[in-house]
Amino acid sequence: MTSFARDAMSGRRVLVTGASGGLGRHFAETLAAHGAHVIVAARRPAALEEVVGAIRASGGRASAAALDVRDTASVETAIAASGPIDVVINNAGVALTRPALETDDAAWHDVIDTNLTGVFRVARAASRAMAGDDRGGTIVNIASILAFRVAKQVAAYGAAKAAVVHLTQSLALELAAKRTRVNSLAPGYIATDLNRAFLASSAGEAMVKRIPMRRFGNATDLDGALLLLASDAGSYMTGTTIVVDGGHGIAWL
Repeated sequence: MTSFARDAMSGRRVLVTGASGGLGRHFAETLAAHGAHVIVAARRPAALEEVVGAIRASGGRASAAALDVRDTASVETAIAASGPIDVVINNAGVALTRPALETDDAAWHDVIDTNLTGVFRVARAASRAMAGDDRGGTIVNIASILAFRVAKQVAAYGAAKAAVVHLTQSLALELAAKRTRVNSLAPGYIATDLNRAFLASSAGEAMVKRIPMRRFGNATDLDGALLLLASDAGSYMTGTTIVVDGGHGIAWL
């Protein structure tokens, strides 16, 4: 548990996309543990119900919303049905590791549509709802260290995440007058069930040597930045990206 007060998100309704597993689930559980009513959203209803059950079993408040960020109607329907939303954690995304010259149009468009256009669809629908309620709100877009440094075989993913950072700034500039803050969180290499095998491989061992803190991150390492951006502690922050990467980015300077 972080040093933030347990009620830091009390009274807030938070929509977390891509919350059926991985970092999205962790974000939802963290925010619920700090008092939020969390609306977990993703394409897999069965997985969402398991997340909701786990949060409720821990004493938190949660509900589920079927949502596909690649489908505008799905996004708008889910947000309209979720009731008032104070905070959005725009986390849904897909990864693609493939040489650029072997990335066909379909694969490229899938990554861009999910990781960039999907972020825009959710932010657009949520900010319209927030403006309609005349309450404003907070949007946290999940970017990546790869928005700022280049790696091989992730051209589509890196391009999308770099664009998310720019989109965050553009939305922040436009939505400030509507009392909606927009920031982004850029994790470095964080150990999850999806990448543990790679991080434990020889390639992963070589990579960790390039990180000044000499370790990969854990999901809990993101909690402080997440809560800062999502809560009133960051009430004068907008258009900002917080990088949490163990110093990996500066090691390339």
